[in-house]
Amino acid sequence: MDRIKYDNRIVRDFAMATSIWGVVGMLVGLLAALQLVDPMFNLNAPHSTFSHIRPLHTNAVIFAFVGNAIFMGVYYSLQRLCKARIFSNLLSRLHFWGWQLIIVSAVATLPLGLTTSKEYAELEWPIDIMIAIVWIIFGLNMFATIMKRREKHMYVAIWFYIGTWVTVTLLHIVNSVELPIAFMKSYPVYAGVQDALVQWWYGHNAVAFFLTTPFLGLMYYFLPKAANRPVFSYRLSIIHFWSLIFLYIWAGPHHLLYTSLPDWAQSLGVVFSIMLLAPSWGGMLNGLLTLRGAWDRVRDDHVLKFMVVAVTAYGMATFEGPMLSIKSVNAIAHYTDWIIAHVHVGALGWNGFLTFGILYWIIPRIYNTKIWSSRLAGYHFWIGFLGILVYTLPMYFSGITQSLMWKEFTPEGYLLYPNFLETTLQIIPMHIIRAVGGGMYLTGAIMMLYNLLKTMKQGSLIADEEVSVSPMMPEESSKDKSHPGWGHRWLEGRPAQFTALTLIAVTIGGVIEFVPTFLIKSNIPTIESVKPYSALELAGRDVYIEEGCNNCHTQMIRPFRSETERYGEYSKAGEFVYDHPHLWGSKRTGPDLHRIGGKYPDAWHYAHFLDPNSMSPGSIMPSYHWLARKKFDIELVPKMIGAMRTLGVPYPDGYEERSIRHYRKQANAFILELKNSNIDADAESKMIALIAYMQRLGKDIKGQATDLSETTEEEQ
Repeated sequence: MDRIKYDNRIVRDFAMATSIWGVVGMLVGLLAALQLVDPMFNLNAPHSTFSHIRPLHTNAVIFAFVGNAIFMGVYYSLQRLCKARIFSNLLSRLHFWGWQLIIVSAVATLPLGLTTSKEYAELEWPIDIMIAIVWIIFGLNMFATIMKRREKHMYVAIWFYIGTWVTVTLLHIVNSVELPIAFMKSYPVYAGVQDALVQWWYGHNAVAFFLTTPFLGLMYYFLPKAANRPVFSYRLSIIHFWSLIFLYIWAGPHHLLYTSLPDWAQSLGVVFSIMLLAPSWGGMLNGLLTLRGAWDRVRDDHVLKFMVVAVTAYGMATFEGPMLSIKSVNAIAHYTDWIIAHVHVGALGWNGFLTFGILYWIIPRIYNTKIWSSRLAGYHFWIGFLGILVYTLPMYFSGITQSLMWKEFTPEGYLLYPNFLETTLQIIPMHIIRAVGGGMYLTGAIMMLYNLLKTMKQGSLIADEEVSVSPMMPEESSKDKSHPGWGHRWLEGRPAQFTALTLIAVTIGGVIEFVPTFLIKSNIPTIESVKPYSALELAGRDVYIEEGCNNCHTQMIRPFRSETERYGEYSKAGEFVYDHPHLWGSKRTGPDLHRIGGKYPDAWHYAHFLDPNSMSPGSIMPSYHWLARKKFDIELVPKMIGAMRTLGVPYPDGYEERSIRHYRKQANAFILELKNSNIDADAESKMIALIAYMQRLGKDIKGQATDLSETTEEEQ
């Protein structure tokens, strides 16, 4: 027998990080929920509006809370599954502090508007590089530990850890290809339809391979441990893993149904999304049936209660996802609060409750004690469980209400609710209830943090847990048919080959979707009247992104009569060929803006940004009064135009050199127009740039794009 020591310090560190960041992320989420009830919760400040807080909340919950939970579970289970100490203490330390630095960087930049605007990938290029470095450090530590394992065959959980690392690496690199133009400022290399496809290939699979596959690995380890039962079916786990990672990567286009994405790509997303139901439910059943013979313990064991609800929520979310990808259902649910409910069944139920169960299981063991208060853990379970219900049920009602009101026509054929604000006011009571549910869930998380701290105080950390393990067993015959998964046993003993096959499985779908979209021009037909943005309009677009307007507004009119009546002609693929990044959005908290140009005079926009209620009584949109006094950095404009030219935008020759002159010329025209309405504005303010961008939207299709020809000396 060999004597080795497991490293529990790194497990403890990630456990505390996930507990603390979880409370912080949920607190920010509660603030965001309240901001959708009453705009006073935006605090009338530049960096605390819903548009800035929302991406901070999603990043804090996904990468801080869930991310740290993944690393906690992997570092604990991997050592015990491999019967080997984690490869390097130094790499573990670099991983831990590097990840916390990334989180702090997100907290420091997102409220300031330093964002790419790409959902779940908002962090700018220096932080993207940092993420890549830290993720590689984690991978080195994980694979080196696997290579020195004393167990010949890799257990199911390790398969999911490998699949997670390989796929997240691929997703992050492909989606984060950007052209920097300044520190914390870049443009993605993809444009329009292509950018949307890449973004939702990433966005859907960030959910799949950061919020799902690693947690399935944790489920396969911690659920059998907590139940003291073997996994129900080894064969089913093999089918579950390989079918899941192969099918998941294709499903991204179901986020873009009825948009300008080519129909064939949308159809692929639908087909593979529906197919995902089989492996997803196979995994859920494998987890729940593992509890056979242990159900009598669930009533009294708080760890098992959290885990049972988590696996059930996984089954519910992975049933609802394929259903929402069916076009007729998607036409009702997309852009509404229904999607918010769906996401939070997975986030609060699957990720949150499984994390809570693992924390309650790990902390007493690495501190050689019992949980400080089982009764408090029980209270946490019930307030958290009820919080999920109180959160999600109103959002389902809210989403259906939104969709029905948006699509309702009078007998004469007119929209019954032509004013978008009518829908917003109707669902506020449901948003109040949602906030109560979020508050309940947050209260449970705070109770858990207190319970864990008291547990740690009454125990003592076993920093280096010494155990006796057998030396590595000699290699078993790859033809051993007595094992139920004999054909898979050969692969389980060869991490390099396993990783290579995993990479092939997750690459196929992306390649088949990307190649035609990028290389076959007919997939994205151009429109002659669509022209590049002027210097001022491009600056306004950057202000739009900086202020997070895409978090509440879409720029994608679907080919439904209800939408074309409300917003105008449906959106075409060729209209977005110069959009780096795309701004199609994923949720309509406010109306679609793709055809907003020319609908209202400049003075209306100016007054609306200063005080939304003055133009739309009852609006929950916050004031953006600071835009009137904050100036845009005009000296950056030539670099912006140069970057766009590098990315293929056909600006006229020499436009970079005269871009500032053209910026001022167009801005002065807006100033004169505003003066006619007795409004004195600053031509270099961000407000003017943003109004210019708003007034440009939708005009290309009418042949009214801004003239970028040479400015004469008289005009200068």
